[in-house]
Amino acid sequence: MSKPYPAVSFRGVAKTFHTARGALRALDGVSFDIQQGEFFGLLGPNGAGKTTLISILAGLARASEGRVTVMAHEVVSDYAAARRALGIVPQELVFDPFFSVRETLRIQSGYFGVKHNDDWIDELLSGLGLADKAGANMRQLSGGMKRRVLVAQALVHKPPVIVLDEPTAGVDVELRQTLWQFIARLNKQGHTVLLTTH
Repeated sequence: MSKPYPAVSFRGVAKTFHTARGALRALDGVSFDIQQGEFFGLLGPNGAGKTTLISILAGLARASEGRVTVMAHEVVSDYAAARRALGIVPQELVFDPFFSVRETLRIQSGYFGVKHNDDWIDELLSGLGLADKAGANMRQLSGGMKRRVLVAQALVHKPPVIVLDEPTAGVDVELRQTLWQFIARLNKQGHTVLLTTH
């Protein structure tokens, strides 16, 4: 039996930025679907518009034209449902320096209305090699460990669609292998994965 709708759908997506030098067309009529359970690679050189497309998918930027859906939820008109269906690992290391790793994951869970998920948090910590850092303050972590926490934050509410924007940029080989093994396992369990890389 076929799946009733794609996990992610881009239809005629365009984005124009207006600068002092004039209009810059970053995306021009992008259309494609990512099916449920698919592991999809979005490839392109730096500056090709991959991060702009992910920002539109996440609702952080608005398309100048076109329509984007996540699990059949439109990212503009049904933002909350679309965002709940997404787990996004951004390129930049963004973290709150005042909390421990476990506290950070509990707070992130709360953003999505998820409570009492310590078993899943423990599984994330273990799967991403963070178990021994659960009580450590975010400020004390290396760049690679912070990247692992970003992955855990994206997955803490068990989203059906996982987006990794250049996830292995500047990370060590060990983290790369740990990350791929964990993401491959989630994909086998039915999660849709969208990976951007140059």
